Order: sequence, then C-alpha cells, then structure tokens
Amino acid sequence: MSGQSLLVPGDLSPIRSVPGNIRRPEYVGKPAPTPYTGAEVQTPETIEAMRIAGRIAARAMAEAAKLIVPGVTTDELDRVAHEYMCDHGAYPSTLGYRGFPKSLCTSVNEVICHGIPDSTVLRDGDIINLDVTAYIGGVHGDTNATYLVGDVDEESRLLVERTRESLDRAIKAVRPGRQINIIGRVIESYAKRFGYGVVRDFTGHGINSSFHSGLIVPHYDSPHATTLIQPGMTFTIEPMLTLGTYEYDMWDDGWTVVTKDRKRTAQFEHTLVVTDSGVEILTLP
Repeated sequence: MSGQSLLVPGDLSPIRSVPGNIRRPEYVGKPAPTPYTGAEVQTPETIEAMRIAGRIAARAMAEAAKLIVPGVTTDELDRVAHEYMCDHGAYPSTLGYRGFPKSLCTSVNEVICHGIPDSTVLRDGDIINLDVTAYIGGVHGDTNATYLVGDVDEESRLLVERTRESLDRAIKAVRPGRQINIIGRVIESYAKRFGYGVVRDFTGHGINSSFHSGLIVPHYDSPHATTLIQPGMTFTIEPMLTLGTYEYDMWDDGWTVVTKDRKRTAQFEHTLVVTDSGVEILTLP
C-alpha cells in the first residue's frame, strides 16, 4: 500500500452562500430533518424530478473531478461543485444538513465517508471520493465516485476498480420481488474474493423528497434486510470497501469517518429507481 502519511484536519473556509431564489430543503437552519413519513414507491412526477436532480449532481461531481491533480485543495473541489449546482438552480443538499458546513464530501485515502472539504492539499498517489447531492424540484439526487490522484499504487488502484465493479454488480441484481439484502449479498461475496472489508454501519438509503427516507440498504448480507423491492422505489447503493478492517473511528468534527487501522477505502454510489424489469440509474451525467 502507499506510504502516504495519514490525513489530518485542515482549515475551513467560510460557508459558501446560495442565491436566495434557490429553494432550500426543509432541514436547512434546523438541527435535524423532519422524519420522512411518505411511501418508498414514488410517483412518476417525483421520479422525473429526481432525474433532473440526479443529472445535476452527476455533472457537478464531474466538473469538480476535472480539477483532481496533486496540489489542489479539497476546498477548491467544493467551490466548483457548489457553483455548478447553484448555477443550475439546485441547492447543495449537504450544506446545512445536520450542520454539515460544505457542499460536498471529500474523503481521502483512509476516510470512509463524510470528509469535510478544507485546506487539505491532494498529493500524488492519493485517492479521493467526491460525494455530491443536489436538491431541485423538491427532491434530491445523490452520487459519489472515487478518483485517482496522479500516480497511484497498484493495490489502491485495484481497490477503486473493484469497488466500482461491486456497485455495478449490485445494480444488476436489483429486481422487483427480491429482498433488498440481495444487494449486500452480491457486494459482500464479490469483496470477499479479494479480502476486502465491507463497511457495515454506513449504508445506502431511500431518497426522494427526503435526503434519507429511513429505508436502509446494507452493503453486506444482512438477514434483517427483508424489505421487498418494488417498482417505483428510489434508493441509493453506495458500497464502501476497505483494504483492512471495516471498523472505524470518527474525528472530533463529528463527521469524518476513518478506518480503524487507517488502511485505504473506496466508495461508489448511484441513485436508482426500480423499474418493472430492473433499475434505471438516475445519477448519470
């Protein structure tokens, strides 16, 4: 594995502003969102709105990813994604969600998820996950991907490649009438081939007008995930695979989750809607 030194917190820039004409999610300015009480199966109108939100999120992530080179700060990536979403009439869903101070998550190397963009400078050989969610038309679209920074060691490169493959395999396994644990079963069985850990405490989730609806999508084979998949359901799949343990520590910021053994981890995510025969990916650029 890469011999990079471990990540440490950087300095935060001021909170970025959002034009006043852009609709805010209901949780902005509140300590927590209002619990979702609606259905997991969405109307055609909601699904169409989610196509728009998902496309904006994917394109914002792609714009930020163009800047990923050694020497760029994670805060600069946040600026690009923030401006793209605002320029297209969308609110960055993470900004103000339970107090999160930035417009996307940047998770570098041993950070499993929820890394906060700051003055951290990317180094040659790093890997970085960008996690972007856009809110527009009253709904959210959520996506993430892990990128290579410069010349990355083979072990890390394979981890990233195989994590993407685990998401692809899980998406192909989704069918109406199956239990939702088919997703975790496929991911975990694939990850075990390579001795990777599969993060258990951070999962995929239902998404619609709510950022997190309450539906849980485990990435391991959970006997409790017996919810039946139905056409019209909308949720994310976002496997997090690790080179070592899936156990974690959390930084004092209350957000940044790192592997307990500080080995590297990768993640990929799409927002999906279940169709009569499979799924449609809503977060393609």
